[in-house]
Amino acid sequence: MFSSLQMFGPVALWSPFFFLSLAVVALLYAGMTGRWRKRLGFDVPVPRKQKVYFFTGIALLYVCKGSPLDLLGHLTFTAHMVQMAVLYLIVPQCFILGIPGPLYERVFRVAAVRRVFRLLTKPIVALLLFNGLFSLYHVPFIFDAVKTNMWLHALVTSVIFIAAFCMWWPLVNKLPDWQTLSGLKKMGYIFADGMLLTPACALIIFADAPLYATYTDPKAWMAALALCVPQGTLASLDLSGPQMFLSMSPLHDQQLGGVLMKIIQEIVYGTMLFFIFSDWYRKEREKEPNLDMELKPTQ
Repeated sequence: MFSSLQMFGPVALWSPFFFLSLAVVALLYAGMTGRWRKRLGFDVPVPRKQKVYFFTGIALLYVCKGSPLDLLGHLTFTAHMVQMAVLYLIVPQCFILGIPGPLYERVFRVAAVRRVFRLLTKPIVALLLFNGLFSLYHVPFIFDAVKTNMWLHALVTSVIFIAAFCMWWPLVNKLPDWQTLSGLKKMGYIFADGMLLTPACALIIFADAPLYATYTDPKAWMAALALCVPQGTLASLDLSGPQMFLSMSPLHDQQLGGVLMKIIQEIVYGTMLFFIFSDWYRKEREKEPNLDMELKPTQ
């Protein structure tokens, strides 16, 4: 399939302007965690692991929104769901873990920002916000409207990304003043998260007909392609419809997308559960010697 994508040209395939934007962000981060660190009040060097998280997030963000995967997400529903899974379930974690604490503290000095962020990252609010927005986005008439309007698409995907950031915050942030969940509560949070995302995936997987005009109606499909392919290039191509790039029926493409989304979600959440349980178990074991000392009678 990749060879057939060459017809769309390098701008549509590799999004050079988006690449340059992310490169600027990466350079600014390197400066703030390097030579500008002391000016920004970083008392200790930023750990290498933290930098790796941030640059991994930048790389995955480019893969999702700047590489051929973004174009494929406008051609097939399967690619779209893989794109969404990585963008909302993995990338936010990388950024949360990769941004140094002093940078967060500077932002949170603004009282309004701190109050709004504290509200949006309350566990119940964060769960309902992300899963509600993600599910609404995949309601067919909303999905088709968003996928065929450039500004609406940029707005909606950005808002869902912010909601995903807020959803992951209670689980993975390391700031002492922002720890709202204990080990067992974190496990319950992940189970609830998985349950809330299930209805949207089930709607997609078990539908008996294609739900989205964006992937079945040639006119809507072309309008969606216009979001990532230059108009001049698109006008020069002889495109008959989405079936040109599908090796299966639109219904099977839709069902496969829903299944892959659920599988990736289960892998990400299962991995998170493993680390949270391991961390909780280790801390409980560390408490045992102290408890034994308290219970041991004095001689």
